[in-house]
Amino acid sequence: MSGFVEKPEPVQVPGLVHLHTGKVRELYRNADGDLVMVASDRMSAYDWVLPTEIPDKGKVLTQLSLWWFDQLADLVPNHVISTELPEGAPADWAGRTLICKQLEMVPVECVARGYLTGSGLAEYQESRTVCGLALPEGLEDGSELPAPIFTPATKAAVGEHDENVSYEEVARQVGSETAALLRQTTLAVYSRARDIARERGIILADTKFEFGFDGTTLIAADEVLTPDSSRFWPADQWQPGRAQPSYDKQFVRDWLTGESGWDRRSETPPPALPEHVVAATRAKYIEAYELLTGQAWQL
Repeated sequence: MSGFVEKPEPVQVPGLVHLHTGKVRELYRNADGDLVMVASDRMSAYDWVLPTEIPDKGKVLTQLSLWWFDQLADLVPNHVISTELPEGAPADWAGRTLICKQLEMVPVECVARGYLTGSGLAEYQESRTVCGLALPEGLEDGSELPAPIFTPATKAAVGEHDENVSYEEVARQVGSETAALLRQTTLAVYSRARDIARERGIILADTKFEFGFDGTTLIAADEVLTPDSSRFWPADQWQPGRAQPSYDKQFVRDWLTGESGWDRRSETPPPALPEHVVAATRAKYIEAYELLTGQAWQL
């Protein structure tokens, strides 16, 4: 069992129809039929949405995604129509709200890995493969792969875990032409982002994208290249053979599985986060934004 510790009541705004409450985002539709995506400050870990929020997290995710969309515009278009606040929306939606195209979403998490860690490492240790792709002997936690790989996953509902699948399974689900386009686009975007991050002293270990179609055009949707959807490591501290320091929710994971005494294998919901973990996590998200964009955080 997992999911929301305390599922929030969505804000009701005149002229907007609430469609969905996700782990992090609220999704609405406006009168024009466009989607209105609002990034909350919710934090998820181990398939649970925690009872404690991280201040400014939703704004960081939104503003960093917008910055990346600009860097990637020649590789893949994105779903953003406008960043204007809908009429009647609460003031705290500012900086965290996007008006987006309604797309025919592809039911695949498009994951690119340039380094071995996480679920990829676990599979490699069992079979020397990741999503059916054979990898060389001798790799360890944090090892750079010979070349980036496309390791897709099925999209899971809130409270369930995405499952890694083979490229062949994706081709069966969405067709060989779409599968090839997903792989090509995912690896192209990852490679561009990896090089940009590396120039700024950050290793982009892996990341995941969501895509949809606008007619026959593949469009990048949701968020891109944020600390929620990616593993960012400080390049000057990279050392294969151990868990890497990271610009993400690692403070939260470490506290939950260590100091808090919470058992992630139980059905007991995780506890509230203490102030020092909230502050450290917020600082890491903002640090990632500032290092990647070269801009001071001002929102």
